Amino acid sequence: MLQEIASLGFEWVELSHGIRISLVPGVLRALQAGVIQVSSTHNFCPLPTGFTSPAPNIYMPSTADHREHNQWLRHTKRSLDFAQQVGARVVVVHLGQVEFFWFSPVRKYRRYLQDKGEAFSAEAPGYKELLASTLGRLRKRGESYFARVKASLEEILPYAAERGLRLGLENRERIDELPLDEAFPELLAGLSQQGVAGYWHDCGHAQIKQRTGIIDHQQQLEQNAAQLIGFHLHDIDGAGKDHQPVGSGTIDFAMVSRFFRPEHVFVLEYGPRVTPEAVVETRLRLEGLLP
Repeated sequence: MLQEIASLGFEWVELSHGIRISLVPGVLRALQAGVIQVSSTHNFCPLPTGFTSPAPNIYMPSTADHREHNQWLRHTKRSLDFAQQVGARVVVVHLGQVEFFWFSPVRKYRRYLQDKGEAFSAEAPGYKELLASTLGRLRKRGESYFARVKASLEEILPYAAERGLRLGLENRERIDELPLDEAFPELLAGLSQQGVAGYWHDCGHAQIKQRTGIIDHQQQLEQNAAQLIGFHLHDIDGAGKDHQPVGSGTIDFAMVSRFFRPEHVFVLEYGPRVTPEAVVETRLRLEGLLP
């Protein structure tokens, strides 16, 4: 796997939340042989025993269940240990979601998007009212979940700092995932140990939310530029499908690149159907945008 990535012209790689425990010996051999270097990993990496497919949300820091919280803490620490072992700088993490036991507004919202499909328009009659209502209930319901996220991060920050690692708090594509986009500055500023956690920007997720009228992509970057530590770079097509080759879809990468800095980590995050030729073409295109 790593030899193939290196053959496409890459010197660095992110190890994802799809790395099974059975792959670890081969990964370590490749790193020892100098095949490639690791810039970042994605929690949980490697996958907990018993899981064989990508599972970044099996345990959430937003949970009220102390057993799930303990599992999140345990496996996040394990991911940090592995990241230190492979020489990574950053561990990208998801921060959970707001949940409703009864009468979830998110179900109605998702059903609306599914029904509209490619015909969706953020300017359609009634949509803005639906969006505002959904976000209003999420903000109210989400206060306790947001508090648990902050408490969970406070538990893990010293562990990351001791290992010389930073946490990349990723913006998410679903409306109910945490933190809600406008809350990133508050979350990062409120942490007791500054500089360990930072903002990780997923371009595809941001564009999905711009398409649905939740955020403005450029404004999201402006609000978090001072805390930016890395990017997941991929495009979305006109129907909102992400993990497409950079430059093939609707994202303004000239705008995004204005926020690139030499100290940032840049990761191409593509779907399995993207061809090797498209990956190489994208790498060459992006090299012209990097600082």
